[in-house]
This record gives sequence, C-alpha cells and structure tokens, in this order.
Amino acid sequence: MTRLEPLLAEHPFCRDLAPGQISRLAACARERQFAADEVLAREGEEIREFFLIRSGRVALEIFTARRGPLLIQTREAGDFLGWLGLEPHALWVVDARALEVTRVLILPLPCLNQLLEEDPILGYQLLKRFTQGLARHFASMKRQVVNLLHGL
Repeated sequence: MTRLEPLLAEHPFCRDLAPGQISRLAACARERQFAADEVLAREGEEIREFFLIRSGRVALEIFTARRGPLLIQTREAGDFLGWLGLEPHALWVVDARALEVTRVLILPLPCLNQLLEEDPILGYQLLKRFTQGLARHFASMKRQVVNLLHGL
C-alpha cells in the first residue's frame, strides 16, 4: 500500500471504491499544498489535472473589466475541481484560487484518462461520481450567483 492510498480512500469522491481501484489511482496521484491566494488554475489554460480537495477552500472566480474578480463558487474539503478529460484539451473557464492553506490530491489527466480507458468499471464509477458532483456544484453556483446579483 502506498502512502496516498488511505488519503484517496477517505476522500468522498473515491470512498467505497475497491482497494485495487484505489491502488491504480494512487499510482497516478500526488499530493500538493497551496498557500492562501495561490492559484490552482487560470481561465484559458488547458485543464491538465483533476484535484481532490482534502482541506482548505478554493474560490472559483470570473474576471470582469468593471468589477475585477467575482466569486461565483467556493469548493471545500471533500469536493473536486476539474474535468475528467471528457473533452481533449478543455480549457479552464474560471480562475481557481486558494482562500486559505489548501491540501489537494492531484490526478494528472493523461494518467487518469488511461485508467478510465483500461478499466471501464472504474471509469463508470468515477464518471458517475463526477456527474453527481457536477449537479451539486451547479445548484450551489446558482445560489451563489443569485446572491451576487442581489448585491449589485
């Protein structure tokens, strides 16, 4: 067992995956810490990594010429950030910035996509969790945008 396997197994995105599936993900994964205000991703850059947030908070922001950066969503421990490579060469449509010290597990998309191709059962499990998470994130973003509009 690698050092990252227990960290992956306890993250809600990976919880209840089979031990062999966790091992395959751990072979791709690496751990990273971002300082407060450090940028995880910038709008317009190619999405190359999938982040599993272990601790901390990440602001998703869009930039407007009139008001500067606008917070449209906050992701926290237990959330994910990124795409599962469904579209090759997809670009970030937001900036992602750590609001506080944030620890993540990073899964590089080339390795992750290879796993999805090689293990369709794992691929199905991850895509199911991804789409369920997207539904939660869209609902949360809607609430945050409504609050933002009421503050204008």
